[in-house]
Amino acid sequence: MGWLDKLFHRQPRESKFARTLNGLAPVYTQFGTNIYASDVVQQALACIVDEVKKLNPQHIRIVDNDPVPISTSTVQAVLNDPNAVMTTAEFLEKITWLLLLNYNAFVIPTYRTWTDRNTGEERRYYEALYPIKPTQVNFIQDSSGRMYVQFFFESGYSTTVPYDDVIHIKYHYSVSEFMGGDWNGQPDHGPLLETLNLNDQMLKGIAKAMNASYAINGVIKYNTLLDQGKTEKALQELTEHLQNSESGFLPIDLKAEFVPLKRDTKLIDADTLKFMDEKILRNWGVPLAILRGDYNKVQYAAFYQKTLEPLIITISQAFTKKMFTKREKSFGNKIQLYPKDLVFMTVDQTIEMVTLLANTGAIFENEKRVAFGLRPLPELEGKRYMSLNWIDSNQEAAYRASGNVKTEVIDEEETNEDI
Repeated sequence: MGWLDKLFHRQPRESKFARTLNGLAPVYTQFGTNIYASDVVQQALACIVDEVKKLNPQHIRIVDNDPVPISTSTVQAVLNDPNAVMTTAEFLEKITWLLLLNYNAFVIPTYRTWTDRNTGEERRYYEALYPIKPTQVNFIQDSSGRMYVQFFFESGYSTTVPYDDVIHIKYHYSVSEFMGGDWNGQPDHGPLLETLNLNDQMLKGIAKAMNASYAINGVIKYNTLLDQGKTEKALQELTEHLQNSESGFLPIDLKAEFVPLKRDTKLIDADTLKFMDEKILRNWGVPLAILRGDYNKVQYAAFYQKTLEPLIITISQAFTKKMFTKREKSFGNKIQLYPKDLVFMTVDQTIEMVTLLANTGAIFENEKRVAFGLRPLPELEGKRYMSLNWIDSNQEAAYRASGNVKTEVIDEEETNEDI
């Protein structure tokens, strides 16, 4: 954890716990009861994480409502290469898992500072972004009222960082003033735990019933009356044959008959199992069709709008808030997460999007090929094609005045006669 110490621009000399509106000291111990042993929960979270890790984080600047990518900034540099051990996809995967598991995710940026000669403001040269997983979080204030965060880790290490230097992403931000989750900054899994326990008991019951049904395959029926001594001897011989049999077959004579037991392992109907899975998945906003991968366009659009889009907005705004100064944000600087290379879409959706972008010249020819899994061609480098039916809206009047546009009035009667 030594890299965290690089962040200490100044430690609070005199500090106290920051007070919430209700007067309580905000001390949060991570994290709640483990629900993630459930395979359904793990699969639901994996569906969300796998979509978020496909995103492409981009530093943009809004200029006259036009988002302009800023590819040369140090912000974009750390978004492209967050730290020494993580790629961008792994970084997004890590913070999304932390967020969904704990309802809070913390990212520590490391940077060097310098003074802008033109404005006199302190500027940052970003070097890395590190997701962290604390076991306890305290919010404290110094004598000037500046907020700090005290992190405790499983190794016993603890550190205090100015809250302005912490990218804090919250999930289900409701009752707690500083943390996502419940009053203690933990996920409230009470209702979900009841469903998971019921589902677990149901699955265990199925397993026990199946084991019991396969434990006895049939019974030996003796067709003659045996006295007590002969009965015990016959049972002893039967037991010895069963124990010594390697093939699983048991020879019997005409005095006995093997009666197989009929098995019926259909203990719970499929609709009940489906209902339980869907009830668990609804907690995370993941439809069963998304989990199975057989969704249609409408189902995915609903999943994106209900589950993914709010998460993407939350992450984007959390990074924007802490990685830019107020002045930089006033000039339209922000961080946006974009779908990377159209991988969000089905083949039909990709065709539709590529066609739309191609008509306006908004996509390169090689980008079209990459969108369908084809390798880019060197002869197409930098080439974009567009339809001549489109013009710059700001030049419409001049274009018409030049005589290049002919306005034709179609006679409806002539049109109807032609039809």
